[in-house]
Amino acid sequence: MGELIERYRREVLPEYGPYEQQQRGAKLAWWAERLGSHLLSDLTPAVISEGKAALAKGQGLSGRPVSPGTQNRYLGALRHVLGRAHREWEWLGENPAQRVKSPREPRGRARFLSEEERDRLLEVCRTSYDARLYQQVVVALGTGARRGELLRLRWRDIDLSRGTAILHHTKNNERRTLVLAGRALAVLRELSAARRIGTDEVFAGLDGVARFPRDAWEKALRDANIVDFRFHDLRHTFASYLAMSGATLAELADALGHKTLAMVKRYAHLSEQHTSGVVRRMTERYLA
Repeated sequence: MGELIERYRREVLPEYGPYEQQQRGAKLAWWAERLGSHLLSDLTPAVISEGKAALAKGQGLSGRPVSPGTQNRYLGALRHVLGRAHREWEWLGENPAQRVKSPREPRGRARFLSEEERDRLLEVCRTSYDARLYQQVVVALGTGARRGELLRLRWRDIDLSRGTAILHHTKNNERRTLVLAGRALAVLRELSAARRIGTDEVFAGLDGVARFPRDAWEKALRDANIVDFRFHDLRHTFASYLAMSGATLAELADALGHKTLAMVKRYAHLSEQHTSGVVRRMTERYLA
C-alpha cells in the first residue's frame, strides 16, 4: 500500500494545483502511515472502515474527532488512489474503498452577516491595528474569494481598469475570474498606489509575505459582538447577498467557482423569497 500511495503521489498528484496537492497529499500521508505496510491483497473494506472510525475518534491529522464531511474527504482521497490502481495500473482486481459507506453529512453551513452585523464588523476592521484586516475582509465580502485565494493574489493577475482579478489556483483546480466593484475595487486601487517593493503579492506585509491577521480578526469579532462566525462565512455572506439580489443558482455557482449546483442549493431559499416578491408584484399589477 505504501508503494501504491508513493506512485500516486509521484505520477498523479502533480496533475492538481498547489492547494489540492497540499490537501490531498496530507490525507494520503495519513493513510500511508496507517496502511502503508499492508499488502494490497489484505486491503479489505473492513480495514478501511477501521481507518474511518479512527478519524471519527480523533486519530486524524488534527488530533481531534473530525466531522463526517472531513471523513468523506479522507475516504475520497483513498478511493481515488485505489481507483487508479484498479482501472489503470491493474494492481487491484477491485476498489475495496467503493464498498465502504460514506458518513452522512449535515446540511451545509450558510451563516451570513446581517446588514447591522456587516456595518459593525467593517467599522471595527477599519480601525484595527492591522490595516490588512479591513482590506482582506472587504475584498472577501465583495468577491466571495476564499482566504487562501486572497493570499495568493498577485498584482500581475489584477486589471483595475476592467475590474477583474484572475485566480489561477483554486480549490477545484480551475481558473476563476473575480469581478471587482464598489469597496473591493476601491481598496485594491488604494493598495496598488502604495505597493510594496520587491513583491508581487497583493496583501504582502512588512516582510513582503501575504498573511492572514488572525489575532486582529478574532479581536474584531469580539469588538463587533459577532458570534459563531468564521472568515469563510464572508464567502457565504457574498453568496447570500447575491441570492437576495435575484441571482439564479447557476449564477451563484459561476460566481463561487462551483462545478455543480449542489453546493449552492443552501442559498435557494433566499433567492426564492425575493423571487416570490417579484411574482406577487407582477400579479398585483397585471393579474389581480
